[in-house]
Amino acid sequence: MVIEPEMITIPGADFAMGCDSGKADERPAHRVLVERFALARQATTNRLYRCFVEETLRPSPPAWCDPGLQHPEQPVTAVNWFDATAYCDWLSTRTGKPYRLPTEAEWELGARGGLEGALYTWGDDPPEHQPGYEELWRTGPEPVGRRPPNGFGLNDISENVHEWCSDWYDAVYYQHSPYCNPVGPDSGTRRSSRGGSWRHAVKIARVSARSSIPPDYKYNDYGFRVAMTL
Repeated sequence: MVIEPEMITIPGADFAMGCDSGKADERPAHRVLVERFALARQATTNRLYRCFVEETLRPSPPAWCDPGLQHPEQPVTAVNWFDATAYCDWLSTRTGKPYRLPTEAEWELGARGGLEGALYTWGDDPPEHQPGYEELWRTGPEPVGRRPPNGFGLNDISENVHEWCSDWYDAVYYQHSPYCNPVGPDSGTRRSSRGGSWRHAVKIARVSARSSIPPDYKYNDYGFRVAMTL
């Protein structure tokens, strides 16, 4: 039984995080150094998450009651931050590898795919110009990997579902973020998330766009992809 996702090594890099023309919490754009790490090629799927549920007897996500959200290769949704971190802990124990959620800085570095300063994973063209934009994401997230990967080989990194990050959220964190491997503030009331959502009017998010909700909330457009320390 395959329980591990396919992982992509993301080279360490100094890059400009944030966007001076974005929302207030994306400013200022600032240089950040992120060490080499690995990020899952795709969001954690229902198929992979089911292994965790069956072994740990953790409650199934409420989204599994919706026929439109049950496909084995759709991203698992309606999991809160605690569910996502518990999955990472379980996967680490089962494999002996250091799985975890990515930091916001790691997620943004991965999402950029080597295109520093671009608004989207592919460049600056509007999302509506992307192939299949009008046909996708109508009733739920698409099965993973249907659209072309970004420059690092990551699929669906800024679309499909919001993805939990490890950081506490702070709207003004960029004003005092450390240069090396920022991990977010020490405490807070909301956890950070990144990426677009099938439920939004604009389905694909800019790579610098930030979002957050309380860590115990479960929405059917929230999922996650795992990272690994190398």
